[in-house]
Amino acid sequence: MPELLHQELLDVEVAFRGFGFQESDDSAVPVPFGDGYEWGVFLQEHERRFDLFSGGHTHTASVQVRVWASEPPATESEWEERGEVDFESTTGDVAVWTMTLGRSDHLIRLGRPGWWRVRVGCTGRDEVARVTQTEGVAYGVEKYVIDFWPKA
Repeated sequence: MPELLHQELLDVEVAFRGFGFQESDDSAVPVPFGDGYEWGVFLQEHERRFDLFSGGHTHTASVQVRVWASEPPATESEWEERGEVDFESTTGDVAVWTMTLGRSDHLIRLGRPGWWRVRVGCTGRDEVARVTQTEGVAYGVEKYVIDFWPKA
């Protein structure tokens, strides 16, 4: 069983259906979050960043981030969306970015710089779309699990 090194639960403000994870050293990111964002693409890989496309326009998503020593087991959840990307960190820290706030206060500590594999799974997409269209802002309806592990 792979060792879980670190995990945390984040509340991420989503606006315009997008948010992203980016190398903490902004000067090392050639195209910062927001630029090159592709509408409708669930998980989009960029150099030293990756973007997520949410099911709802404006809401707060619940995001569980886990950092593993090696590839984690596949989860049993029924994901509405899922995907994997490669991610390079020059510092070992990853910042969370949003469309309206820019860089948030959330910082994920990977523990070391280098190449990482990232697996993202999401549930609640259809429900958050319904809630944000009919009731307004939603809180914690859309849930993400994001796993980081060193790339072999």
